[in-house]
Amino acid sequence: MTDESTRRAGRFPRIPDEVFKHVANAGEELRKGVAALLPSLPPEFTAHRRAARKEMLLAIRSLIDSAIERVEQEGVKRGE
Repeated sequence: MTDESTRRAGRFPRIPDEVFKHVANAGEELRKGVAALLPSLPPEFTAHRRAARKEMLLAIRSLIDSAIERVEQEGVKRGE
């Protein structure tokens, strides 16, 4: 493992860079498979899938909002 791949791994320095590549490739292949199936799936599935995606985005938004709030509070404590 190179120093560069260790830096990219960030919090997971013991995980080889190849693992991240395989995970990314697997995710892409899964997306392609689902995309190929979408036209044949019932409309209810599509509606639930869209709602689930929205919920995931809202969850990520709450994490970002929380992180921003912590940064702002740290700045207030330091008098910035």
